[in-house]
Amino acid sequence: MSKHREMYQCSSCQARFAQWKGQCPACGQWNTLDAVTVRCRPSAQPISRQERLLRLSDAPGMSGRVVSTGLEALDRILGRGLEPGAAILVGGEPGIGKSTLLLQVAGRVAAAGHGAIYLSGEESLAQIRARADRLGILHDSLYALATSQVEDVFPALEDSSPPVLLIVDSVQTLTSSKAEGLSGNTVQVRAVATELVGRCKKCGTTVILVGHVTKDGVLAGPRLLEHMVDTVISLEGDREHNFRLLRVLKNRFGPNQELLVFQMSGNGMELVEDPATYFLGARDATLSGTAVVMAVDGGRPLAVEIQALATKSYLAIPRRTALGFDVNRLHLLLAVLEKRLRLNFAQVDIYAKAGGGMRLVEPGMDLALVAAVLSSYYDLPLPERAVFWGEVDLNGQIRPVAGHALRSAQADRLRYTPVVCPDTDGKGEYRTLSRMQQALFSRKSRPEP
Repeated sequence: MSKHREMYQCSSCQARFAQWKGQCPACGQWNTLDAVTVRCRPSAQPISRQERLLRLSDAPGMSGRVVSTGLEALDRILGRGLEPGAAILVGGEPGIGKSTLLLQVAGRVAAAGHGAIYLSGEESLAQIRARADRLGILHDSLYALATSQVEDVFPALEDSSPPVLLIVDSVQTLTSSKAEGLSGNTVQVRAVATELVGRCKKCGTTVILVGHVTKDGVLAGPRLLEHMVDTVISLEGDREHNFRLLRVLKNRFGPNQELLVFQMSGNGMELVEDPATYFLGARDATLSGTAVVMAVDGGRPLAVEIQALATKSYLAIPRRTALGFDVNRLHLLLAVLEKRLRLNFAQVDIYAKAGGGMRLVEPGMDLALVAAVLSSYYDLPLPERAVFWGEVDLNGQIRPVAGHALRSAQADRLRYTPVVCPDTDGKGEYRTLSRMQQALFSRKSRPEP
């Protein structure tokens, strides 16, 4: 049995829409949309026997050639580049730079002689043109479409020469005539994504879907959306800082958990070629309370500064503040220091943060955080080129962490010394916090706290 639904049809141009509007988006006439009842298309079509079962060796291979994004590093984390018919989902907070980065990619693809379409349901054509002018990426092969109906882009995909790249910004702003409800709800997002991904796979067009995120930082909409696409990318960062982190969460054509660092500038998003020391900034190693951790994020070793400040407290309950990592990690390590090194923090306020706006979640930062706290507590600076990594357990033991060889190689390349870390074969000098304290803060040189 076919179903019926209510739509709004323009009496002037006969265009149909899922929602009532005062002005017809197609012809521009006012107050011409009237409610009509239409019959919905059947949701399922019969499948022929040849399509139901096929020997895998007889299945056709992937057709078309891979197209470069114009950024070698971006091609690497995607696998080889823009695979024909691939679906990519890009998520991130509002204003983080998703539209700017994707418009740059579309401009580079168009400059290489391939057709690219930038579909926006959030901005007008004038706004897209203004951004493209600022980025300097206008090209004859770059097309734009401002609409809220997903059907408006289908003629371009059904053309004899379909575009190589289609960017949809964003999937939550489009509606499909096959689904009911307002744009952004679960039914509409599923219907829009299903139609776009299905049609792009048939014509060999790479589609990039921009997705909204919730206040918790996860992708909004149905979880099915992440399963439908081939690659899921997250663009992260703090809008108060210039850097942006592009992280690959899922990839059917390449490695997962890859990471790229971009810097926001007047010319758009610029790739940071070697971000190994990018987050150190103008660090002054002669000050106490600072330590460098060789962190690993997305398989890439990054040197990040950990800062700590221990000062006398005038409160009944001393303060504990952490920025850039979980404050519970700070509470745990301070308890270990009090128990194993017999230190008294009862009348000391302790503030700690990760420099450069980075947010660290890995256990390898434990040793650097402890060293920074001790450096500020004794008011003694650490060696200028010292680097730390290692996990601190509740017994005061320093344990190895993943990526030891990768961190060690990066530390050697950057000529850091001494390298304070646990040895993977159990013969290292720094196996406990007490040994590290004796080596870096000798009793002859440190003042009484």
